Amino acid sequence: MLVAAAAERNKEPILGVLRQYVDAAQRGVRVLEVAAGSGQHAAYFARAFPLAEWQPSDVDQRCLDSIAATTQAEGLANVKAPIYLDVTWEWQRWGGIVPRSLDLLLCINMTHISPLSCTEGLFKAAGHLLKPKAVLITYGPYAVDGKISPQSNVDFDLTLRCRNPEWGLRDTAFLKVLGQANGLLLENMVDMPANNKCLVFRKE
Repeated sequence: MLVAAAAERNKEPILGVLRQYVDAAQRGVRVLEVAAGSGQHAAYFARAFPLAEWQPSDVDQRCLDSIAATTQAEGLANVKAPIYLDVTWEWQRWGGIVPRSLDLLLCINMTHISPLSCTEGLFKAAGHLLKPKAVLITYGPYAVDGKISPQSNVDFDLTLRCRNPEWGLRDTAFLKVLGQANGLLLENMVDMPANNKCLVFRKE
């Protein structure tokens, strides 16, 4: 099983945000987690929402194996087998998920370490797969209206772009427009530890 130190640090703060948008007492809530990584988040959140149906996904086979091992080791019956999912695919290829069937689409720490086409694919699919009034929640570091702060995030953005020119912190102003183009309204920006944010987009 893979273990990500960042996931251990941020899982509780992110859960605090999820609790504002997911009712733990509601049965049958359907969640798709994109770029689920090690599976630590899926296991932690699925335990917090035992009546929800959690579908993790990733594009890396090592992560898919780790997700399966982690959730199996914890005996979580409400976590489905992880699916291979490339977010640049058209939404019709997203694991057979029916349009307008998801209550939550969750994406943690993907947008800044992937090409822009991945972010665009995420928002396009969210526009089709989320139920009306359901939410897309993304987490990570962002530029806000063209400005990156503090200096540590400026340095991080430069490091990412040196590693891959297609990577880098996405701007919330751009994401707001991208959301609107796909029927998603930026409802909330929640400041998180370590200069990160949770962005909450509501499906119209």
